[in-house]
Amino acid sequence: MIWIRSTLLFLVQFISAPIICIAMLICFPLGFKVLYGCVRIYTGVAIFAARWICGINYRVIGRENIPLTPSIVLSKHQSTWETFFFLQLFPPQVWLLKRELFRIPFFGWGLAMLRPIAIDRSEKLSALRQLIQQGKQRLAQGLWIVIFPEGTRTRPGESPAYARGGALLATKTNTPVVPVALNSGLYWQRDSFLKRAGTITVSIGKPIDPAGMRPEELNTRLKNWIEAEMQQLREH
Repeated sequence: MIWIRSTLLFLVQFISAPIICIAMLICFPLGFKVLYGCVRIYTGVAIFAARWICGINYRVIGRENIPLTPSIVLSKHQSTWETFFFLQLFPPQVWLLKRELFRIPFFGWGLAMLRPIAIDRSEKLSALRQLIQQGKQRLAQGLWIVIFPEGTRTRPGESPAYARGGALLATKTNTPVVPVALNSGLYWQRDSFLKRAGTITVSIGKPIDPAGMRPEELNTRLKNWIEAEMQQLREH
């Protein structure tokens, strides 16, 4: 049954992606809010399908910690699931992502219309400058910024180094950081077609005020909280 369920979920995503992309192309002159609404429909369908087809439920701890003002979300990244769910969970947002994602048919084209901060990771210095410049612009426009400081999806139990870009942006703009831990990789595994039933836990920490902090100090505090919370999720 797990193969059948996973295949059905894939078909839902495969069929709905071009439909939403075409809708976005048609609605492009109507502006960002309409385009963003289209993407939220797509991700909402994906989360709904994951729940009712594959039995992937979720719970959120610390929802009350989400600030009312634009902030920077720095999160653990274990699967595609959170890329869908964050658009349902947090206010209107843009993402820091690698430019190569634009090459993915339909999905990447849709991303390109949502004002992401798309960097070339091989050019580290210019990528940091781009992040600071465009990050300031997006925050000034009232948008949140989502960054995965590990840089890519990690397997459960892995704890690679955290890139300093998100912490640098936070200290440069004096913007609160919202730390997020999650265990989505237990059920929607990286590079695996099969999706396993279970309940994903998303834990949102209290915002970190970067005032007076160096990027390295903020990054250390962020990683300590996330990894400690990941340990709590593994034990429960």
